[in-house]
Amino acid sequence: MSAPKAASLSYAEEFITPHPVIEQAQRRAEELGATPVGSGAGATLRLLAATVQARHVVEVGTGAGSSGLWMLQGMPRDGILTTIDSEAENQRAAKEAYAAAGIPTQRTRVIRGDAAAVLSRLTDGAYDMVLVDADKASYRVYITEAIRLLRVGGVLAVDNMLWHDKVADPAARDETTTLLRDLGKELREDDRLLPALLPVGDGLLVAVRR
Repeated sequence: MSAPKAASLSYAEEFITPHPVIEQAQRRAEELGATPVGSGAGATLRLLAATVQARHVVEVGTGAGSSGLWMLQGMPRDGILTTIDSEAENQRAAKEAYAAAGIPTQRTRVIRGDAAAVLSRLTDGAYDMVLVDADKASYRVYITEAIRLLRVGGVLAVDNMLWHDKVADPAARDETTTLLRDLGKELREDDRLLPALLPVGDGLLVAVRR
């Protein structure tokens, strides 16, 4: 990659400055070992939520709340975020972040548990947007459920789909890289979706449900 191209990508990644509460949540996530979305990916999630006027959003992987805060910024004032995580400490941190940002408690449903089991209980076609950003080994299960949950015109967003720049390297064949590479190709060919792979953060695959 040329130096100007690298500089342009870095400039674009930092083009939108996060709200201080989001920055605090990002730092807390790093402390907890729950890598947060970068500013470029967060701003993209906010934009997508605003574009589809997402009133009902599901997030798989709460972390410390930074990605949820990005999406809540783009959602209408009556929008509700349902966020799922298996770690109680992550969810405590997220609730603190939502409160610090002045988000009314009725706008978030914070569910602790196995994401696959929780997703299976949610209603078909009832959601405007689903973000998948959790354990990579279960991505295929989460995405299968996410597609079921989305209304026509709804948005699927999947984080880490460039996986530390290894997905684009054919020589990288570790289990996680191979899984994500194959999954990206499957989503690209899925007739139910209109996808794009965006080089923001660690790679954000987005798709509209046909």
